[in-house]
Amino acid sequence: MITLTPEQHATLATNSWYNELPLAIQQLLLAHCREKHLHAGAVVHHKGDAPDGLYVLLEGRLRISNVSPQGAEMVLTWLEPGSWFGEISLFDHLPRTHNNVAESDVHLLRIPQHSFEQLLEQEPALYAHFARLLCQRVRLLFSLMDDAGSLSLMGRLALRLCMLTTNLGQRDPHAGLPHTLSLSQDDLAAMLNASRQAVNQRLRELQRRELISLHYGKIVVHDTDGLQQLAC
Repeated sequence: MITLTPEQHATLATNSWYNELPLAIQQLLLAHCREKHLHAGAVVHHKGDAPDGLYVLLEGRLRISNVSPQGAEMVLTWLEPGSWFGEISLFDHLPRTHNNVAESDVHLLRIPQHSFEQLLEQEPALYAHFARLLCQRVRLLFSLMDDAGSLSLMGRLALRLCMLTTNLGQRDPHAGLPHTLSLSQDDLAAMLNASRQAVNQRLRELQRRELISLHYGKIVVHDTDGLQQLAC
């Protein structure tokens, strides 16, 4: 079993799904983890790769994206420390759905696929816990569908900021506020399929409402409830 520092345990505890697991289940997952270190720019997996395990990010940042038919990268989100990912392909045994790239040096924990399958056989209770995690993904998918089909640019922006602040639903929206998002307005515009100028205008309006504050290469979120109201 790997030995984690108190700071790394605290990082894992920022994830609401993991933090609500029974202690015995947490220990069981960690007992099967293996450490993995990657440098900035390294690929965790490409879209279409065969599944190789369940991951959790301890340090660094990961970029989740796809490539358009024209060759442009389309960023879905960034994962921050405490994020678990990779479970979908482990359950359906189909290829990875997105590219996953290290934006900085990263420290990961990985439960290999064969170990994960053995865990499910030994502890059927795990199915219920992972069903809850998968339901979180489905709810986020529905939110993104609403984002694309029915919301104004302001609503889409507010919803995306909420998702980034909560680490795709894996963090309590009020934990650690104010929360700093390290991304450029160009990155955010690409995620929303909008111009940088249009996104900048809406961001400045959110700043006037004191929901966020803007800094060079960073957006600080002060009020997730206010953002959620705009998204609704």
